[in-house]
Amino acid sequence: MTYEIPESMITEVFWNGARIQMVLISSAGFAAFLYLFAKFQATQPAIPYFFLMIAGALLAQLMAMPMLHVEDVPIVLSLPLPHFDSPLIWLYVIGFAAMLATIDVIEQVMSNAAIQKIDPLQRKCNTNNSLLAIWIANMSASFFGGMTNLDGLAKSTTNKLAGAYTKFSVLVIGLVVLFFALNTQYLEYMPKFSLAVIMIFTGWKMILGLWHVAHQGQYALLLAIVCALLVYRLGIFEGLLLALAMHGVINLIVLRHVDDLKIRTIIKKYLERFADKGGAN
Repeated sequence: MTYEIPESMITEVFWNGARIQMVLISSAGFAAFLYLFAKFQATQPAIPYFFLMIAGALLAQLMAMPMLHVEDVPIVLSLPLPHFDSPLIWLYVIGFAAMLATIDVIEQVMSNAAIQKIDPLQRKCNTNNSLLAIWIANMSASFFGGMTNLDGLAKSTTNKLAGAYTKFSVLVIGLVVLFFALNTQYLEYMPKFSLAVIMIFTGWKMILGLWHVAHQGQYALLLAIVCALLVYRLGIFEGLLLALAMHGVINLIVLRHVDDLKIRTIIKKYLERFADKGGAN
């Protein structure tokens, strides 16, 4: 999307004047975004995003460029009852749902632990309430064709940096999302290159996350890389299952032959890792 041009400007020459101009605009937008992010990430982290979106929308009024297109589908309430011909597909769907639920729970618990550390008011997160809210939201969304979601650390971090400490900020975010969900036509004022810059930046930040994994040791880094490659080649369901299986087998071998533990003791140690020792927050 950083070099995409309108169909009317496409010629037999790929690198024509319009495409080169689009690349230069995308590069300038990316450079400005990085500069503003480095300058305001600790005080006003929303500035680079607002700048890129507003500048892109204004620039699109002066020259032709590809714009976002959001298909407006009617909101229809229906029972989420799929129809599959093969029992094997049912097993696949159930396994996929169990995997997503497990990932959501683990990520939510970890996010709550991190949120408690960055909260200026030192409040305690109620994990049971968080999981109940996510369960209600995801179950309700399934009746409208929605996908699973959860409240993440990134939103809480942005709230903290922006000075929004109360629950009212969550309501404001929800209202903004609801507005654009009901008025998708306003999203079409954003050029594609603006979204592409944000996506590239977000993807790069995710790749840099491997550096944080490296602090946990060479094994954790290698497992993360192998997991990423498996997910890329096979899909998230198969990739994560294979990575978890590899991790489990390696731990079993280490605990069985290096630490000389019995299978019963190993299973007990596995269960203790997921035990609720201090009670849910």
